[in-house]
Amino acid sequence: RYVTVKGLSERIVEADLAIWSIVFRNSANDLEELQRDVDDNKTKLYNFLLGMDFSESEISSMPPQITDTQSMPYFDAGRGREYRYIAVTKVTLRSNNVLGVKKAMERAGDLVSAGIAIGEDSSTQFSFTKLNDIKPEMIAEATKNAREAAEQFARDSGSRVGAIRRANQGYFTIDDRDKGSPDYKSVRVVTTVECFLTSP
Repeated sequence: RYVTVKGLSERIVEADLAIWSIVFRNSANDLEELQRDVDDNKTKLYNFLLGMDFSESEISSMPPQITDTQSMPYFDAGRGREYRYIAVTKVTLRSNNVLGVKKAMERAGDLVSAGIAIGEDSSTQFSFTKLNDIKPEMIAEATKNAREAAEQFARDSGSRVGAIRRANQGYFTIDDRDKGSPDYKSVRVVTTVECFLTSP
C-alpha cells in the first residue's frame, strides 16, 4: 500500500536583472535632418544613463525604423502630412542594478524635458536569474512538506509511513508577486511523493 501526497515550497525573491526598453520617435521632412535628430536624442539618452552610473556595456540600441508616410497605403497627396518621415528608435538598458534602473525610470521626466518623446510602447522587464541557487533548499522543503502530509494521512488511517516509492520534483514557476511590484517574484515548486504505508 502507498499514498500519493504533494508538498509545496514557495519563496518571495527580488529580481536581479532589469531590462528597460526605451522607445522614442522623431519626425522630419528630410532624411539627413531626421538622422541628426535621432543621433541627438540617442546622445542625450546615453548621457542620461551614463550619468546614472550605468556602463556603456549595459546600453544597446537598434537602428531606427523609418517610415515614409508617402509610401503608405491610402496616402492623400492633397491632404498631405506635417512630416514625411517618422523614425522609431529603441535603446535598451540591461543591468543587474535593479534599484538603479528603478531610480532611472523615476527620472524619465528628465528625458521628456530634454525633448525626447518616449513612446507608450516602452517597457520594463524584471527577471530572477538565480534559481539554481535556491533550487536544492526548495526541493528539500517541498519534499519535507509532502512527507509530513503522508505522516498525517498515515496517522488518520492507522498506518505508518515507510520508504519513498517514487518522487516527482515538478516544475518551478516564477511569477510576479503582484501587478504593483514586478521587481519581486514568487518562486514555487510542487513535489509529488509516493510513500509506502506499513502496519503500525
